[in-house]
Amino acid sequence: MTGLESLFAAKEIVVFCGSGGVGKTSVAAAAALGATARLGGKVLVLTIDPARRLADALGLEGIGNVERRVPPEAFLAAGLEPRGECYAAMLDTKQSWDALVMRHAPDEETAYRILDNRLYHNLTARFVQSHDYIAMERLFEIHETGRYDLIVIDTPPTRNALDFFDAPSRMADFFSGRLLRWLTMPYRMGGRRGARVLNMASRPFYQMADRLLGSQFLQDIAEFFLNFQAMYDGFVERARAVERLLHDKRTTFAVVTTLEESPLREGELFCEELVKRRFHLGALVLNKVLPPYLLSVEGDQAATTLCTRAADLGGALAAMGVDALADPNRDARVLVTMGESFRNFSVVARRESELRSELVGGSEVVVDVPAFTSDIADVEGLARVAAFLFPA
Repeated sequence: MTGLESLFAAKEIVVFCGSGGVGKTSVAAAAALGATARLGGKVLVLTIDPARRLADALGLEGIGNVERRVPPEAFLAAGLEPRGECYAAMLDTKQSWDALVMRHAPDEETAYRILDNRLYHNLTARFVQSHDYIAMERLFEIHETGRYDLIVIDTPPTRNALDFFDAPSRMADFFSGRLLRWLTMPYRMGGRRGARVLNMASRPFYQMADRLLGSQFLQDIAEFFLNFQAMYDGFVERARAVERLLHDKRTTFAVVTTLEESPLREGELFCEELVKRRFHLGALVLNKVLPPYLLSVEGDQAATTLCTRAADLGGALAAMGVDALADPNRDARVLVTMGESFRNFSVVARRESELRSELVGGSEVVVDVPAFTSDIADVEGLARVAAFLFPA
C-alpha cells in the first residue's frame, strides 16, 4: 500500500484541515472517492465548511444533513471501479441543533420551549462556536451509529479549525459564564415573572439592563438559559466523549497546503498545534505542486534554445507550409514567450522544492498532488486527484 492507502486502512475517522484556497475540500472528497475505490466498505465524506463546493463536485444537488449516496455510475464515468459505497453530507447547523435539543432535553415541553425561544434561533444561526460545536456533535453522532467504515471530515479553513477543536469547552464556558448567571439570577431565585419584578426593581444592574436591552429580551435570555441548564451536564459529558474520540487511535488528521510560502507556514503551524495537542497527525498533503520536469536540466536547456534560436526556429516552422505558422516573426515571438514562461515557472518550482526540503511537520505520510490545468469541478476531476492520493 502507498500514499494514503495504508493510513486510511487503519482508521475510522480522517479529519482534513488547512487554510482557505489550498483545495482542501477537493482533496477530502477525492480521498473519500479513492478510499471507496481502493479499500471498499462504506465511506462518508462530511463537509463542515459552509461553502457548497463539495456538493457541486460530486454532482449532488441539495446536499444537507442527511447522507446521500454518490451514484456508482459517477465512479464508472470517471474511470473508477468502486469496491464499496460512498456517501456525502453537509452540516446543517440549525437542523443539527434542533435534533440535539429534542434528543437531550429532559422532556418534550422543555425541548419546545428552547426551540421556540428567539435567542435560540439567533444563537444557532449566528454564533460561530455553535457551528463548530454542533459539527463535532454531528461527527460523534454519525460515528456512534456504526454505519460507516470510514468518515472523512472536511473542516473550515485553518483560522476557524482550531475553534473546531476548542468549541466544546468554549460552549460549556459560555453557558456557565458569570454574565449569564447575573442575567438569570432573578429567575433562579424565585420564579420567573414575580422574581423579575422583585429583583430587577431592587438591583441597579438589572434596572440598567432593563433600560438598555428591554424586559422581554432579558426574559428571553433568562428563560432560554434556565431551560438549557437541564441539558448542561449532558453537554459537558458529550464534549468529553468527542474529545476522547478525536484523540482515539481510530482517528487521524491530514493537513492540506500548497507550497506557496504563506499557506505552507500556516500549514506547518497547524501541524505543530496538532502535535502539541496530542492529536494523531497522519498525513501532509501538498496540493497544486508544480511538475518536476520544471527542475530538469534538459528542460532548462530546451527553454534556452527556444529563446536564443527563436529566429531560426521560426523560419523553420514557417517553411513547413502550415497556414497558422506562416509568419516566421510571429512564430519566433511565440517561441521566446514559451521559453521565458518555462524559465519563470522553473524559478517558482525551485522555490517550492526548497520549501519542501525545509518541511517540519511530523506526519507519517507526505503526498504530492500536482497542479492541474483545469479546475476540479466534478467526479472525473476528483478521480484525477485520487490517483495521486492512492497511487497504484
